[in-house]
Amino acid sequence: MDESLRAQIETYLSHLDGLIRRGRQVRDTLAADPTSKSAIAATRAWQEDCGVTINQLSGGSKAHWLARSFSDAFLMRSEDGQAVEGTPPEVIVNRLLKVLDQAVTSLTRTDDGAIITASSQAPAPHRFDFVHNVELRPVLEQAYSDSRSALEQEQFDIALLTTCGILEAIVTDALEHKGLDTLSDSGIPAGKISDWSFDTRLSVAEKMGLIRGGCARLPAIARSYRDLGESNGDGGLKATVSARDARTAGQVLHVVMRDLDPGR
Repeated sequence: MDESLRAQIETYLSHLDGLIRRGRQVRDTLAADPTSKSAIAATRAWQEDCGVTINQLSGGSKAHWLARSFSDAFLMRSEDGQAVEGTPPEVIVNRLLKVLDQAVTSLTRTDDGAIITASSQAPAPHRFDFVHNVELRPVLEQAYSDSRSALEQEQFDIALLTTCGILEAIVTDALEHKGLDTLSDSGIPAGKISDWSFDTRLSVAEKMGLIRGGCARLPAIARSYRDLGESNGDGGLKATVSARDARTAGQVLHVVMRDLDPGR
């Protein structure tokens, strides 16, 4: 097997293992309390991450068997085989876990990882085409990938710091594109946008209608993420970042990305 292909397969297997572990945690949480808002939010974030990975593995083709299996997981079938709405979240999670298991099985077969043959030729994701600063787009793509990897590896501090950095960058880009001349009529702080605090940028962006109220869910530790990155003197961070904090920040990022790019 080609070494680059082997490395790609190992990377996917590691990523799938992380998704499967997260899926089992989500399933157990839903089983304990199916109406929990935090559990439902975590489930949606997990499902979105599964969708991104499945899309990559299937080469972006909705006709690929893996992509079809992913889509079918969200459907409830009646006795006559017709699709109906209302599949319980816990059932969907179990189905998606089976799809992930199928992906692992396919990747570990001896046919040189046929499942990713198409995806290896697929174009790189373009999640940040809405960003006006063209040079910033590839940097954000890499940072987004790094944040997801950190989350999968349970490096919650790195995941949160990276996610908030992305959030601040895309909001700043939107504000700068809007222009200070336009913004100055709204009673906003004086000075350069780059001198404003993270919280101020989010507040002004919301006030200007660039984003909606999704940032209200941003944890307090995320709003002060710049200070968090400073050492406490012992080589560690000033505060502990929980899994919930990191995942909620990621969910808020996705909401803001949709606000700034309505076509998503």
